[in-house]
Amino acid sequence: MKPTVVVLAGPTASGKTAVSLPLAQLLHAEILSADSRQIYRHLDIGTAKPTPSERSRVPHHFIDIRNPDEEYNAGLYGEEGREAITRILGRGRVPLVVGGSGLYIQSLVDGFFDGPPADPDFRAQAMERLRSEGVLPLLKDLEKVDPDSVASIDPTKPRRVVRALEVFHITGIPLSVLHRERKPEIPFVPLFFGLELDRAGLYQRINTRCERMMEGGLLDEVESLVAAGYTASLNALKTVGYAEAFAYRRGEISYEDMVRLFKQNSRRYAKRQLTWFRRDARIRWIPVAASDDLVRIAETIVGLIPLRDSSEIPPANQ
Repeated sequence: MKPTVVVLAGPTASGKTAVSLPLAQLLHAEILSADSRQIYRHLDIGTAKPTPSERSRVPHHFIDIRNPDEEYNAGLYGEEGREAITRILGRGRVPLVVGGSGLYIQSLVDGFFDGPPADPDFRAQAMERLRSEGVLPLLKDLEKVDPDSVASIDPTKPRRVVRALEVFHITGIPLSVLHRERKPEIPFVPLFFGLELDRAGLYQRINTRCERMMEGGLLDEVESLVAAGYTASLNALKTVGYAEAFAYRRGEISYEDMVRLFKQNSRRYAKRQLTWFRRDARIRWIPVAASDDLVRIAETIVGLIPLRDSSEIPPANQ
């Protein structure tokens, strides 16, 4: 029988990190971060990265593995994550996947074929169309050859539209078909849990988190990135929090507008995350209230994990 891998998912600011620490200790687990931005070094405050103190309590993987100007993607994460899971299981510990990047989690636990290498000429032409015409004409072209990909791609991430068109151009096969037919063998069974807050409570947490990030030095972090030679044009920095901070730094928006947009775009991001996760019927949602004890939530999740035998999860103090 395949071993179990526990997955803790949820939108930004839902409390995943705070719950994951006692949960990992109860499960005798090592944590695999499934966050597409926490992989980058120097992006600490704006990604709500676990602190060094938190990481010292439980082994963490896939944090600080790339510089902001280095490429990384969900396909690589899936491959490297499965290798890490094999090593964790070999140590007699439980892999605990924690994060809000739905595509990274999908790549890890379901696998997908990322397609052939890029065609530089086709990609350059498609990117020029994107700049001059916008994403809608490209979506219409993709609809003709790969409607399943259109249904699953976030239109606010047009590079994925370009990639799907590129794959069809190179192979003549829709990317959605390649994903279904050329998936790798998954050597474990994922067991999903999600942290669920009411919308008002979640949005309040997001607003508070944004304020704390500003107070905690997000602008100073951006200045440090610039001093290290990293620019706003990097994909790693075209994300919520950093994008608004760079716009403020360029004098395009006021401080007040930066904070307002930071909160607004964070709430929109959380909404997109929830839309993604709601499609996955495997997730068992755990209600969370502001006053809930984190250890109690972790204990609730542990109580819902079916053990194949009494030794599958060792005592937490081992």
